Amino acid sequence: MALVACAALCACSSGEKEMKYRGLSMALPFQTFCDSLQQRGFVVDSAKTDSAFTRVVMANPNEKFRLMLAQQDGKLQALQENYKISTNDSTRQLWQQMRDDFEKELGAWPNMPKHGDDHKIAKFETDGGFITLTLENTYTPTLQVLYELKK
Repeated sequence: MALVACAALCACSSGEKEMKYRGLSMALPFQTFCDSLQQRGFVVDSAKTDSAFTRVVMANPNEKFRLMLAQQDGKLQALQENYKISTNDSTRQLWQQMRDDFEKELGAWPNMPKHGDDHKIAKFETDGGFITLTLENTYTPTLQVLYELKK
């Protein structure tokens, strides 16, 4: 849970126009951003990364999620955490904790286009972009956090 709290605290600050991901500015050049993630233990999954390097998948054996990064013209456009969790109860609990942490950090209530037991979406708007938490518990528990920069 400390990791989730850190992510929420580092995601972005309501007074800044620049969006951050775990302390890294999402305004950095794409290659610099990827290099910074590699210094933190993430490695590029070349089997899932496209040849043009517009969509990059990264993993860290110490994390419960994989990252998918999208770039255009050398600039990061979006970043998504895809969590690997074994039970629906675990995804529900983590989703709620992350939602609460973002709500506190951003000082804003999310837009909730879906709010069922097994399918929930919470969308937060910041000065620099959007953070979307998505829970889909069907056959396989799925939890995703999408960070998108405003254009």
